Amino acid sequence: MKHVVLFSGGIGSWAAAKRVWARNPDELILLFTDTKTEDEDLYRFITEAADNVDGELVTIADGRDVWEVFFDNRMIGNTRADICSRVLKRDLARTWIEDNCDPDDTIIYMGIDWTEAHRYERARPRWEPWRLEAPLTESPLLSKTELFQWATDNDLRPPRLYDMGFPHNNCGGFCVKQGHAAFKNLLEQMPDRYAYHEQKEQEFREYVGKDVAILRDRQGGDTKPFTLVQLRERLEQSGEQLVLDDWGGCGCMVD
Repeated sequence: MKHVVLFSGGIGSWAAAKRVWARNPDELILLFTDTKTEDEDLYRFITEAADNVDGELVTIADGRDVWEVFFDNRMIGNTRADICSRVLKRDLARTWIEDNCDPDDTIIYMGIDWTEAHRYERARPRWEPWRLEAPLTESPLLSKTELFQWATDNDLRPPRLYDMGFPHNNCGGFCVKQGHAAFKNLLEQMPDRYAYHEQKEQEFREYVGKDVAILRDRQGGDTKPFTLVQLRERLEQSGEQLVLDDWGGCGCMVD
């Protein structure tokens, strides 16, 4: 029986793999889909995490980064349409699994925990005929803090983005599905990286000749595109509190 963990580089996917490893699987495969937009520390973590669970780390990639996907499709990702995740993660992983595994002899695992069990239930029918499981939705139920401690107890240093206040370890702290608060954190923690995405968004707007943006501004009751330039300027000029409890977040293998 093959056991394939969708290995994102986050603490949850490692913990899920750890629970699968405890079942003494015949074959444990850790499938990492590289968006070419990742934080450099992610690669350190997945290598050490794979060694920790004694799994085979398989890395696949389309070869493009998220912005190349946006430009090639003339469509920018946002909370409603994560074309980057579909092309660089979901479709890629599905193709690899179909080419290398038999649904009658394979179980797929994801790192979603009990706080997002509804997303797991939503994902299950989309993976048919494959059997999909989410070990962190099962008892004992662990908090994120407990997962970090579990990793530390295994002499495994969690990815640095968590210490920088990011809720995930995907795409270098950048995600088209995250909210104002997460982008504010990116601006504060990694201003150069924020500046890069700000520039690419402006280039994309000029390329398609349309008023499009990753974010939305809902002030005044109207919803309109809200660029990373506008977010930065609003924060710098007035310190206005925007919707800074809106972190949003990725669901690359789910949504």
